[in-house]
Amino acid sequence: MKALIWYDSFFGNTQQVAEAIADAVRPYVRIVELQRVQSAKPEDVARADVLIIGSPTRGFQPSPDTKALLRQLPRHALRGMWVAAFDTRIDLHTIESSVFRWIAKTGGYAASTIHKSLLRHDGRSVVAPDGFCVTDKEGPLMKGELQRAWQWGNTIGQTVGEEIVVV
Repeated sequence: MKALIWYDSFFGNTQQVAEAIADAVRPYVRIVELQRVQSAKPEDVARADVLIIGSPTRGFQPSPDTKALLRQLPRHALRGMWVAAFDTRIDLHTIESSVFRWIAKTGGYAASTIHKSLLRHDGRSVVAPDGFCVTDKEGPLMKGELQRAWQWGNTIGQTVGEEIVVV
């Protein structure tokens, strides 16, 4: 079984989360491949059983490169494949202005947009999309977020690992 983890990262925070997820998934699958979205190709998914995609939240959406890669995936490219989505974001509780907090809460985050796209391409959701918080626009990650990312990845690994045992 192969897990493919695509991520984009502007300041290194999303990359750190992707690496923590990869470390957690590794004991459950034969191969874990980390790729920046700029290097990823839609045809790479044909060799994977699990696809995890992460992006910083930029303007309530995934990064432009992440969105472009998702648009390039053929319609049924993920049929039957386990999929998961994550993002990095600013914690709502750290936004002082109630107006900006409402805008951020209403606008959404990258993970939910990525997750919806993965499901539209016939992927099977292995876990709910999740976000990992940074202290400011450029980071760093908030205390405990890498451990939380590892736990999220471990849940993915356990779930896909159980399927291997059952089959």
